[in-house]
Order: sequence, then structure tokens, then C-alpha cells
Amino acid sequence: MGLAKLILQPLDGQLPLPVIALFNPKEYTISKSVPWNPQPSAGLDAPEMQFTTGQGETLTLELFFDTYEDKIPVSIHTKRLHQLALIDKSLHRPPMVLVMWSMLVFRGVVESISHRYTMFLESGIPVRATCSVTLREARDAKMQAQEQGGGLQSPDHAKLHAVRRGETLQSIAAAEYEDPAEWRRIADANGIDDPLRLQPGQRLMIPPILR
Repeated sequence: MGLAKLILQPLDGQLPLPVIALFNPKEYTISKSVPWNPQPSAGLDAPEMQFTTGQGETLTLELFFDTYEDKIPVSIHTKRLHQLALIDKSLHRPPMVLVMWSMLVFRGVVESISHRYTMFLESGIPVRATCSVTLREARDAKMQAQEQGGGLQSPDHAKLHAVRRGETLQSIAAAEYEDPAEWRRIADANGIDDPLRLQPGQRLMIPPILR
């Protein structure tokens, strides 16, 4: 089995091609803050704490790109990454993004991104860059309500899905089931042996998950 590469896969909009890390990050950070509001109470040493709503998790990582050996601009990679933070004309917002790397599966939106260029050819073309990316968890209210009510409810009927450019079985499973790990269910239902060879316009049957 080859080395698993970190992938940032757009989930909606005009679906630019996924960003595949040239070099996997050395580390990543997942953090979460929980806001509590102090409620003043006379005669007490400490106020009563009231919880209102949680904050989504954040994922922070650095990606390293180097094209010096190929003598081509490293911007072919950094621009694709930067596109995940730009407004998609069909959505009027940046796309949702699924980050996948072995056990790491994170669904969110790009909150901040920066590119630091550190090596250049004599012509001034940048060939090495370090990109810092922060994503914030994004889940819709319906999905969270279902999870809190006793587990994620899967679709109870089959439907067809037309493959769009840049989609993978994992990104389709994430969109349809809210779980990219269910990609094999779609592959088996459509007789797909190679999950990497999807064609734009190809129609897939999305089977139900009956519980």
C-alpha cells in the first residue's frame, strides 16, 4: 500500500480539483472552545455559569510545497489551495471542504490561509512555499439534531447522483451520508473496482442505509 496523502476535497459549488499534499504535514492541531457566560448572583463568591451554544472545532495545519527540482512555479499548488478560501460564484460563499488523511476526517470551511514563499529561481519564480491553513468545523443544524437524538439517520431510500468534476467516492459519501467512510457501500452498489476512476457526468446509485 502506498503512502497515504492528506487531501483537501471541496464538497460543493463548482468543485475545483482536490488539493493533494506533496508532503504530509509533520503535525496538525485540533482545538475546541466552549463558551460559558457568568450570571451575576448576589452573595456568592463565584457566579453561576450558563451554557448557550458550543463552538465548532478548528483544524490547523501546515502544508509544504517544493517544485525546485521540476523548475516550475510552486503557485500551481498554492493557488489551488487558496481557491478553497475564495467565494464560489454558484454558492456566493467559499466551498465546504473535507480534509482526509488516514484516521483524520474533518468537514469544515477555510477560516484563514497564508502562504510563505521561501525559495525562488533566478527569474524570481517561487518554487518553495509553506502554507498555513485553519479550518472551522461546519455541520448543519439538522445533522447535529439527528446525532443528539440518538445517532446519525441515514437516507432511507435509494437515489441517483451525477458525478461532478473533482468528486471522489469519499466526498460523495460525506455529502450523502455525512460519513466519508461509507464510500465502499456506493462502490459495491455500482460495481466500481477502482474508486479513483470516476467520470464527470457518470450516474451513481446511492443505496439506502436501513437501521
